[in-house]
Amino acid sequence: MVSIESLTIFCPLLYEQMVFPSFTAYPHCCRGYITGKLPYSAIKGYSVQTDTEMCPINAIIFHTKKGKACANPALKWVIDAINRIRKKAQRIHQHSSQLQM
Repeated sequence: MVSIESLTIFCPLLYEQMVFPSFTAYPHCCRGYITGKLPYSAIKGYSVQTDTEMCPINAIIFHTKKGKACANPALKWVIDAINRIRKKAQRIHQHSSQLQM
């Protein structure tokens, strides 16, 4: 049997999760995009966010020395930055593969 004290604690928490799920359950989701362009030299890596129930937009999350920046994956500069990072990773992989031979 559930006590009244348990209900008075649990019910407000449940209500908060139902009404404000994106704020309380997933605080690290991108909810908007940066308006400017990041310089390539500031970008250290990236990750991909897909549109889900808890994360409302598709985004590229650029990792920088200063933190994270959410960018629109459809923008040309974002695509160019991702391609440069991928090419750099391929060169590093090829170089390290040659050293192992």
